[in-house]
Amino acid sequence: MPLETLPLEEKVETVSVRGFKPRNRRRILCAFPRYSYSFGTFNHAFPLMGDVKAFMPPQGILLVVELIPKEWEVKFVDENVRRITPEEFAWADAVFVSGMHIQRQRIHDLTRRAHDAGKIVALGGPSVSSAPEYYPDVDLLHCGEVGDSTLRLFQQLDETVERPSEQIIFRTVERLPMAEFPTPAYNRLELTQYLLGSVQFSSGCPYTCEFCDIPALYGRNPRLKSPEQIVQELDLLAEGGCVSVYFVDDNFIGNPKATAELLPHLIEWQKKWDYSVRLACEATLNLSTHTKILEQMREAGFNNVFFGIETPDPNALKAMKKGQNLRTPILEAIRTMNSYGMEIAAGIIMGLDTDTPETPQALIDFADISNIPIMTVNILYALPNTALYTRLEKENRVLHDAGDRDSNIVFLQPYETVVRNWQKVIGYVFSPEALYARYAYNATHTYPNQIQPKHPAKQATWKNIKRAINIFRRIVWRVGICSDYRALFWKMAWRELKLGHVEAIFQISMVAHHLITYSRECTQGKMQSSNYSIRQVEEDRENEELAVA
Repeated sequence: MPLETLPLEEKVETVSVRGFKPRNRRRILCAFPRYSYSFGTFNHAFPLMGDVKAFMPPQGILLVVELIPKEWEVKFVDENVRRITPEEFAWADAVFVSGMHIQRQRIHDLTRRAHDAGKIVALGGPSVSSAPEYYPDVDLLHCGEVGDSTLRLFQQLDETVERPSEQIIFRTVERLPMAEFPTPAYNRLELTQYLLGSVQFSSGCPYTCEFCDIPALYGRNPRLKSPEQIVQELDLLAEGGCVSVYFVDDNFIGNPKATAELLPHLIEWQKKWDYSVRLACEATLNLSTHTKILEQMREAGFNNVFFGIETPDPNALKAMKKGQNLRTPILEAIRTMNSYGMEIAAGIIMGLDTDTPETPQALIDFADISNIPIMTVNILYALPNTALYTRLEKENRVLHDAGDRDSNIVFLQPYETVVRNWQKVIGYVFSPEALYARYAYNATHTYPNQIQPKHPAKQATWKNIKRAINIFRRIVWRVGICSDYRALFWKMAWRELKLGHVEAIFQISMVAHHLITYSRECTQGKMQSSNYSIRQVEEDRENEELAVA
């Protein structure tokens, strides 16, 4: 049985994680595992981008890098960029790992390699915080956000770096206020190797959707950084070459008052950088009712928002307790967002108890009518610490060994039917004709509503021009010449070029190339139908890439 650590004694409670002074010197290797291939990580777009090797900088472990005592040596490796070498494992006294459920198999792989090198492993992040039982092979588990458990973890490693005889679990009781967070260690990255930059303003979400584990993990009352912290982080990302930055908040509108107070600072920041950096976030659909905030978001340069729409079926939304999506008709909300220059991305779930034989066609029709370009369609998976998991477990509908299935749920429809319906939707939604048609709508009705740089010529440095030429050359070869949908690409490219929207050509062609390629792999059964699936597909995919190389 794992050992649970006790809260800190009163005499040391005044010592925060940021004030800890170790007695011994340690060498800490911070490792971030590879993501599994998915719609949302845009792997197929990377080859078009040249230097890009990964999706976003990992906020959580970069924060931990800065919290590690300054007396200790630290190395950081993101295995989405490159693999950790045997020499780096040999150098370390301890290995820190963090990750999400989608990285579960990779976390086990990192743990095995560290153990083969004789090193103790500490694991933190959202996956282990939600389901520590997933990781019996890890020595030290850090469950919860940074805080008193982080201090106890550091104290444990200061005392010894020998692997314990049984697993030790550190659980956060007192969290470090986000206003006291240091700036994540962006300085340890080549930011141009990432498709997007990332910042976090808040943590937590006030809503209790049945399938979501965010309230259980991070609470319903969003915790906040200060606007000054965010501006400082954005400056570092922009200086490092990021042209797009994603706010990774669970819900950017979770605290509307705080969002409204942040946005004037972002507006002034964008004016300073002359709108050279695009901003994006994820939020609940009720954002469309906050017109003042939408005006400010437009002025702040927010060009994309991800919504968990889940389904256009009102009865299904009520069943999953997602009433915030019912406050305004969904299509009306989308049109409102488009009018403020914000392109929509949407999460869609299949395999709901409310699904019927008509559901696949309803989702296809919704894609056509809504003109949402990016719809990440997944079959439902029951995550631990969710109301969905509790309900289905009571009904004996949770599979604790899913085998080769991509979901751990016993659906009301046969599993094969759910997957077949999912493939039908994916196959249509990301067919080149349907996808390019939706992008054409946004190029006409959304992009013109975005604020453009006042002095675009200042961005035309030789470095930027050279990079743009190289990207365009790759796009022309892979999409404009080699693809079977090249006619659609050239039609889009000539249309946007006539309007002077060169950036739109890059954005549409790169994202569409990824979505089309990935969806074809899905319909061929090569990819998982759920982001949380632990079915092995990456090895075959990597072997194929090596063979091509």
